[in-house]
Amino acid sequence: MYEDDKTFIMDLKNLISCEYIPWNKLQDKTILVTGATGVIGYNLVRGLLYANNNKKLNMRILVLVRDIEKARKKYEKQLKESNVLSFLIGSVESLPCISERVDYIVHGASPTKSAYFIENPVETIKTAVIGTINMLEVAKHNNVQGFVYLSSMEVYGISTAEGVLAEADLGYLNSINIRNCYPESKRQCEALCAAYASEYQIPAMSIRLAQTFGLGVDRYDSRVFAEFARCVVENKDIALLTDGNSKRCYLYTMDAVSAILTVLLKGEAGQAYNAANPGTYCSIKEMAEMVVNKFGDGRIKVKMIDDEKGSKKFSSEHFYNLGITKISDMGWKARLNLEEMYYVLIRSFGGFDEV
Repeated sequence: MYEDDKTFIMDLKNLISCEYIPWNKLQDKTILVTGATGVIGYNLVRGLLYANNNKKLNMRILVLVRDIEKARKKYEKQLKESNVLSFLIGSVESLPCISERVDYIVHGASPTKSAYFIENPVETIKTAVIGTINMLEVAKHNNVQGFVYLSSMEVYGISTAEGVLAEADLGYLNSINIRNCYPESKRQCEALCAAYASEYQIPAMSIRLAQTFGLGVDRYDSRVFAEFARCVVENKDIALLTDGNSKRCYLYTMDAVSAILTVLLKGEAGQAYNAANPGTYCSIKEMAEMVVNKFGDGRIKVKMIDDEKGSKKFSSEHFYNLGITKISDMGWKARLNLEEMYYVLIRSFGGFDEV
């Protein structure tokens, strides 16, 4: 497990040193997390556990899981070391009875793979919309102090200009394009958060995360950033199935955690917040070339593949240069740049054995 990696320990230390996060608000509180066996969710829970131990916060962390054996294996060490962490067995679509009082909720349960969106569009929408309604009802019942929904930069739809995107700058989405079941449902969930905030005064907020990677990404993850890192480790050329002109920002895993906690504890009810490292903004092709130049050691190159069928699983050409003024005004800032993120990812995939 990568939790013993020196980089991960440093990540945790850097997280709890973030003075802009009002850690005292978590004193004696119970936090419910969904999606906690995913990359972001796992880093979030581990960060909370580390903060709890080192800041003596006396927190309780409840984790909703579908697969209890997977969860127990993933959190085996933490379960042995303390009684802070507890599992609730169920899904966001079909919640178990939650008897404990809940003070904060981070709702991150969601499918993340493009192939899944296309093959299971109904399930993608149901998980998003029904699951978010259920979690907001839990928030309402408990009169929580904070609720954060993990949204996506894909809610911006087709953005054909390269200007900085503030949170109100949503673009066009074709609702009958099956791939758009994911961003359309994300938009609906953001609307639900705003609606519950308005009608029931629930402090529900959304955070639109740039594409996030770093420690915790599975070596066989199908997303493009993982494919590029694998190519370095396996000495394979990077094959682009599109022209690679789409441009977006990226975010390191633990930077995403600090952003989530910032919004959870300092955000304004009903609002959405971008979270990205603006310095990472580049095209897919530019990112591939950077990986080859910085880490390929002359062994691999970027090549274009004409694969019309394969390219359909990707979103339409877009320019997601996320503006972060709103979250920066709360003190948040990203720590790792794109090259540093790739160094960590490639190393976690087994590269740089000499280090």
